[in-house]
Amino acid sequence: MLPPATIGPGEFFPVVGVGPHPKPWPDGNQFDPELLELGDRRNVLDTYRYWKVEAIVADLDTKRHKLQIAIENWQHDLNIGSIVRTANAFNVSAVHIVGKRDWNRRGAMVTDRYLTVIHHPSVADFHTWAKNNSVPVIGIDNVPGSLRLEASELPEECVLLFGQEGAGMSEEAITACSVIYAIEQYGSTRSMNASAAGAIAMYHWALQHLPR
Repeated sequence: MLPPATIGPGEFFPVVGVGPHPKPWPDGNQFDPELLELGDRRNVLDTYRYWKVEAIVADLDTKRHKLQIAIENWQHDLNIGSIVRTANAFNVSAVHIVGKRDWNRRGAMVTDRYLTVIHHPSVADFHTWAKNNSVPVIGIDNVPGSLRLEASELPEECVLLFGQEGAGMSEEAITACSVIYAIEQYGSTRSMNASAAGAIAMYHWALQHLPR
């Protein structure tokens, strides 16, 4: 790691990543000569330092989990990027964007480069995909009739569907779900941030299916 950089008198901020790799450089097609020469400032695990993006993706593809994530995108929700970033952290098989093709990628911090992202123009198209691939759709929202996520056992292979921030899941999306779970809340707010709910739901799945 590099030492912190100065931004003002007595002020410092940590330098992300690593600097140029000392020579001799490591052998292997996975390494990017430009990163080896200039340094790797990306937010990646140390295992993937100096690796090409395509090499990282190829390695992740060998150990993808059976969980998939779907997000309704009708209003360019700023939370979509954060959910995608969390999906990358859990190395899900795919992320499905349902609705508008374009989505706000800022919160994803370029992690979508390491994921399979599939676009569905409508909920009906997404539902057809799920049925054709025999993947159960499980909604995460606190709508009437939803069950407690904390008491649930999620299937290892499934797709968790999240609605828009604020508006929640559309009626069509609710109909497409085999079951809908809500996260127990104890304060005064009616709902929590969609990206926070996504992280909780993915971690709940991971506790049941990933080794610890």
